[in-house]
Amino acid sequence: MLAIFHKTLAQPPVELNSPSSHGGIKKSAKEPQEILRDFNFSHPNSFFSTSFSGGAFLASTGADPGRPPFNQRLFCSLDDLYCIFVGRLNNLSSLIRQYGLSGKSSDEAVLAIEAYRTLRDRGPYPADQVVKDLIGSFAFVIFDNRAGSVFAALSEDGEIPLYWGIAAEGSVVISDDVEAVKSGCGKSFAPFPPGCMFHSKGGLKSFERPMNKMKAMPRVDSEGALCGAFFKVDSCAKISSMPRVGSAANWSFGEEKL
Repeated sequence: MLAIFHKTLAQPPVELNSPSSHGGIKKSAKEPQEILRDFNFSHPNSFFSTSFSGGAFLASTGADPGRPPFNQRLFCSLDDLYCIFVGRLNNLSSLIRQYGLSGKSSDEAVLAIEAYRTLRDRGPYPADQVVKDLIGSFAFVIFDNRAGSVFAALSEDGEIPLYWGIAAEGSVVISDDVEAVKSGCGKSFAPFPPGCMFHSKGGLKSFERPMNKMKAMPRVDSEGALCGAFFKVDSCAKISSMPRVGSAANWSFGEEKL
């Protein structure tokens, strides 16, 4: 998977910027269009690649025979919501019943979108609890084109690799392909921390049990060396919800701090 979002859509943690960068961005970092082009070139079996006005790019590859079987790759588009999902949910059947999707064609990507919509439209629900309900090994990125929001999460078992970094002009790059992020972001990239979720309106938060006030998030330079950076990751708020669409109330995701 590959997702790129302009800095007006998503602001990643400042710690992603390498201290050796000039003005925060390493000169060797690429423009988003270059990163997308190189990703598609290195994955000839890609089945989905698109761009959106406002500076969003999404791409997903087909099945990779060299990867574990649980690393299924799914894409779903529903009501201007777009989800790229890698992995598998062990409790998919029960979640389908929980979200009222019985009798409908549903997979993990559809379920992730429904969970996101529960937070966005039907809240307030504790955001950490909704993501905790997803049991399995997974990584997903959701782009809400209507609201201009980004939501990403990685399971706490860390079985699915996920990385993120900063492109040349400041866009955030998220991918399970370390080479795509490394070559596209220079030294300004790091592993996405397991057991965490990221929302463009509320930043990076932990949903692990127990919740952590601080999570170590190592920075990895372009040679693969760990630089030892620590990223502050807040615990989830008691009531955390996303900006509601079609409502006068604009409840900020993660506004309240523990």
